[in-house]
Amino acid sequence: MKRVVFDRVGPPAEVLRLEDDVPAPQPKWGEVLVRMLASPVNPSDLMYIGGKYGLKPNLPATPGFEGVGVVEATGGGVLGWLRKGKRVAVINDGRGTWAEYTVTKARQVIPVPDGMSDEQAASFFVNPATALAMTQDVLKVPKGAWLLQSAAGGELGKMVVRLGHKFAFRTINVVRRREQVDELKKLGADHVVVESDGPVPEQVRKLVPDGVRYALDPVGGETGSQIIAALSHGGRCLLYGSLTDQPVSAHPRHLIGNDVHIEGFWLGTWAKQQRILTMLGLFRRVRALMAEGVLQTHFSGTYPLEEVNKAVDHAAQPGKGGKVLIRIGVR
Repeated sequence: MKRVVFDRVGPPAEVLRLEDDVPAPQPKWGEVLVRMLASPVNPSDLMYIGGKYGLKPNLPATPGFEGVGVVEATGGGVLGWLRKGKRVAVINDGRGTWAEYTVTKARQVIPVPDGMSDEQAASFFVNPATALAMTQDVLKVPKGAWLLQSAAGGELGKMVVRLGHKFAFRTINVVRRREQVDELKKLGADHVVVESDGPVPEQVRKLVPDGVRYALDPVGGETGSQIIAALSHGGRCLLYGSLTDQPVSAHPRHLIGNDVHIEGFWLGTWAKQQRILTMLGLFRRVRALMAEGVLQTHFSGTYPLEEVNKAVDHAAQPGKGGKVLIRIGVR
């Protein structure tokens, strides 16, 4: 089989290479062998390859945390047997999905409907499940409340905007590029703030004098720090990424005097703390909202596995207008 590997961490376009004629991995008890069809290039993939992610690679490593494929074989167990032959969304934090075949735990593959495209199924977990879990299950943003988010022009940020429209909470969306303002407003964003127009806390207070109690930040650094500073009394911020690779800062008086809470969110860690029925319910909700278009992913480019270096270079470009997909096989 073919697979993408890297022997050292560094710039993805420089360190990735394609291996050919490699034996397919064999599933153990409770695992399944998946013939991969497609996998997206997520920011977490680029950070993982660059050595800047919370999960460190065991080199040589194959990237790719999610994708879509067909279960070809099982190492044993009822769940694996039930999944055999089905097209499934795959989450994989071990062997990677940028390969013609991968092995993962049977409980980490979810059958997808025939009507769902490979492109949407490939992006089932990381963005849609994260957006829904953060807003509805962790923060539990109530109807009419304001939610502030940075990196709003990204695919996950757009999902949060559409979730706000769906569940009747309101959003203030922070972006860096002015051309993203109209796009987000067309999606249903209540307000869009451009960072270069002034300090985010000041802009937010002009829009919502009573303040914002809920916030999401995947950026960190100065942007994340301003998001935290914009929170009102009883505010709660989830940090779910570190795109700048820089720490956030917060004045103790702001946290203490306003009872502000800052928490980290990582879907994999959160999911392991949930009951199986909770996760099955989350996946059912994700499927339904994808079918409605609320949790749809838009793509700006598709590349074969052999052009993985071009794919990651494209994915690293700002303003690319959507995800990049690696097409690995056909149904």
